[in-house]
Amino acid sequence: MNPAETFRKDVIRLIRGKKKIPLDKLEKILEKPPENIGADLALPCFTLDKKNPVEFAKELASRIKPSGMVKEVNFYGPYVNFYADWIKLGGAVLKQILREKDNYGSSKPSKEKIMVEFAHPNTHKAFHIGHMRNISLGESLCRTLEYAGYKVFRTNYQGDIGPHVAKCIWGFLKLHKGREPKKDKGKWLGKVYKEASERIAKNAKYEKEMREINTKLYNRDKSIMSVWKKTGQWSLERFDEIYRDFGVKFNRLYFESETEGPGKEIVMNLLKKGIAKESDGAIVIDLKKHDMGVVVLLTKDRISLYHAKDLSLAEMQYKEYKPDRIVHVVGSEQNLYFMQLFKILEIMKWKHFDKEFHLSYGLVNLESGKMKSREGKVILYDEVKDKIIKLALKETRKRNPKAAKKETEKIANLVGMGALKYTMISQSPEKVIIFNWDKVLNFDGDTAPYIQYSHARACSIMGKVKKSHTKFDASLLDKKEEKALISHLMDFPGTVSNAARDYRPHYVANYAYKLATIFNDFYQSVPVLKADPKTMAARLSLVKATRITLKNSLGLLGIDAPEKM
Repeated sequence: MNPAETFRKDVIRLIRGKKKIPLDKLEKILEKPPENIGADLALPCFTLDKKNPVEFAKELASRIKPSGMVKEVNFYGPYVNFYADWIKLGGAVLKQILREKDNYGSSKPSKEKIMVEFAHPNTHKAFHIGHMRNISLGESLCRTLEYAGYKVFRTNYQGDIGPHVAKCIWGFLKLHKGREPKKDKGKWLGKVYKEASERIAKNAKYEKEMREINTKLYNRDKSIMSVWKKTGQWSLERFDEIYRDFGVKFNRLYFESETEGPGKEIVMNLLKKGIAKESDGAIVIDLKKHDMGVVVLLTKDRISLYHAKDLSLAEMQYKEYKPDRIVHVVGSEQNLYFMQLFKILEIMKWKHFDKEFHLSYGLVNLESGKMKSREGKVILYDEVKDKIIKLALKETRKRNPKAAKKETEKIANLVGMGALKYTMISQSPEKVIIFNWDKVLNFDGDTAPYIQYSHARACSIMGKVKKSHTKFDASLLDKKEEKALISHLMDFPGTVSNAARDYRPHYVANYAYKLATIFNDFYQSVPVLKADPKTMAARLSLVKATRITLKNSLGLLGIDAPEKM
């Protein structure tokens, strides 16, 4: 049990020793009070005595005698405030961090298995900024869940068949006569798709030719399959390069081409059972009584649409991995789609339907409005990466003009990619991100570079000490800046646990930013290396613990923690 949990349990023990309040209720209402109060935990008494919560708080506080990790108890209005014994608690927190190092904040392995399905770039199209939010959010969620003890499977469901593929293949064959570029083939395909989309939109004949290619794809026509496989592989190879940039390794790649056939079989079985029905030649399922409209599963040409494919995907995923939960990381524009999908799984009495979860996130829009891949109003991944690393390189050279070129470029890459990932993770998933270059490339304030620089600053302080200080007196850390830092360090395990429970990696991002801010306040106000030997040893332990926790926090976000910047 970590010190924070010990303190909390001591508070609960003292309360229940005087009032028989249900444990689950206490766990829910105990809270951390505002900083100006100065207490470490508070018990709001509004629900415990609705008529006179102030008198209830006063009477309870007067009866509790501090013990264990609790040093003082008082009341303020309708709150009972609990103050930690910081000599005991502070020392225990720092010792735990210094002992556990990279594992500080993690939990013991759990038997629960969670599949996180994310990224979802379609072959034959470009990887854009919307995908960046998805992959950053998905990978950070995976790391947070793993740190919290869950067994995690990373999967990726990709559209490799359908009109978008047919458009790209049409462009490759019609506009480029099947001629291949010498390099960057996957990146080039994105341009071909854009070019083909523009031409097809203006010409009915081209539209018909594209539809014919699409039909051949679904019929597995030999005349088109070799081109489809070859060009699709170009996309996958390009995506692998991008996955490496984000530190992602998938356990399984699923494709629409493998779910299309089995999906059709499932739908035809639903038709036999009377769950689905035929309408104008298509196969549909009526969800109007659930306020979800009518869902088309198969076209009149018996081509599987998205819902049909996803019914097959659900069966594949559970058969192969038997997860306790599947989290689909998909944009909020698909909220209704997933409500329909889960309802269909329930209606067909698929026994795992309640294990499916849609982690909805807001899209990434341009300041000029919504991005549309057909119109080319998209910020591509390569554009973002190149621009952000150039700026990071400029900033790194400014801070370290004498640093070697290779070292500067390495740091710039870590800082640039960190800034990009943090921008995508630091807001709550449901919020829409309005992509603004000035904000994304801001290296001050609530950004990854600010947190990374704080980590580098802590490394710099430790690097100036020749002797390793393993023993320290925590009672010497009595300044408000020191207590604030220890208090926040103590909150890290709980933050990780809550982020995993709620599927909200931005909890960790917000925590890291606050930790960096508190550490910088400490750095500006409290001398470390110029203090007397005993005080210096105590403060160095605090700096080292902060460095460890900053690195662990950034790691959960998929962001590197450079030692120099």
